[in-house]
Amino acid sequence: MIATTFIVLIGLALLVEIVVTHQHLRAAVERPSQPAPRLPAYPSVTIVRPVRGRDVDAEANFTAALDTGYPGEVETLFLFDDAGDPGYPVACRVVEAHRASGRPGRAAVKVVGAPPAGVTGKLNAMMAGERLAQGELIAFGDSDTRPDRQVLRALVDALEPRPDVGCTFAPVVVDGAPLRAGDVGYAMLINAWYGPSVALTARSGEVPFIMGQLMVFRREALDAIGGVGCARGQLVDDMHIGACVARAGYKNVMIRHPLKIATGGMSVAGFVKLFRRWLLFSRNGLPPSFTWPMWLRGVEFWVGALALAFAIATGHFFAALIPAAGLVAFGASLISLGRRFGGAAVPWRWAWLPYLIPIAAPMISAASMVHREVDWRGRAYALDTQARLA
Repeated sequence: MIATTFIVLIGLALLVEIVVTHQHLRAAVERPSQPAPRLPAYPSVTIVRPVRGRDVDAEANFTAALDTGYPGEVETLFLFDDAGDPGYPVACRVVEAHRASGRPGRAAVKVVGAPPAGVTGKLNAMMAGERLAQGELIAFGDSDTRPDRQVLRALVDALEPRPDVGCTFAPVVVDGAPLRAGDVGYAMLINAWYGPSVALTARSGEVPFIMGQLMVFRREALDAIGGVGCARGQLVDDMHIGACVARAGYKNVMIRHPLKIATGGMSVAGFVKLFRRWLLFSRNGLPPSFTWPMWLRGVEFWVGALALAFAIATGHFFAALIPAAGLVAFGASLISLGRRFGGAAVPWRWAWLPYLIPIAAPMISAASMVHREVDWRGRAYALDTQARLA
């Protein structure tokens, strides 16, 4: 009787916690946006796009990156380590087609060389782009994103009228229909875990970090932190830069307009490698106030799983229905949040994948304490115990 009561109480508490957490995250995701008013005149912007390798649908990504719809002057720089990169000829073709079309905006493809010790390839390109940039504002964008014709203007609308804001950035969403199981895992990671958590943290619009798939900086803020080079020695550039901006007295503001990430054809093994990088990124780039609630959601899963296993092992099969219902609710919550955040539907054959993240996270984190090296876009980086570059 005591065991039955214990299992039922644990299961009911789990169900209540999952429902409450889901409602808080859903409210943050569905909070009505209040776009900033349009500016009477728009400052010039330089968009620095570090590229290494050829991403999924790279040509479409680069083409979209040049079709900004921005009402001011735009300069776009695609920066590579060397001309032998497989993405280099793609960028050259897109830039030539853009010039021939006569569409607004200048664009160039440049080779900046390999990074020195203590600097990631991405940060090396960002530092070079900062030196080359001619715009009044400087933006940095990832090569695997596909911006629409509103997001850049929305970022500047939120930045320019407020001198206290040093950087604005856009939330990312994976909205493509999944082709393989790893695509579902990636969509769950972005749309059901990180995205809603950032939305909840940014209810006032301001956060102490940056998730920098597309971010726009005021030059004064960059000057105050010594430029993007302040992230030397860091594996995670954007989150560290955001922390520096906050320490310098400026605010980081997340807008509501989403930025799409192009993906497709990722295997489960490929997703696990990507997930490991994200866990390493979060170790020294995100404040505990942001990461701890996500770990608590993982604890919810494990409490339910252990309660269910105990109930079955001890023969309390009727009581086992309660923690089992909690686990079903946990997966349903993730799938629902992913859809509400803008993701595609999850096919039934992959409905088990939302559980992969809480199952894998503690094991990957523990393994990363021992094997402190990460492969990122063809480079291997040795890390210290704080997930910084060794």
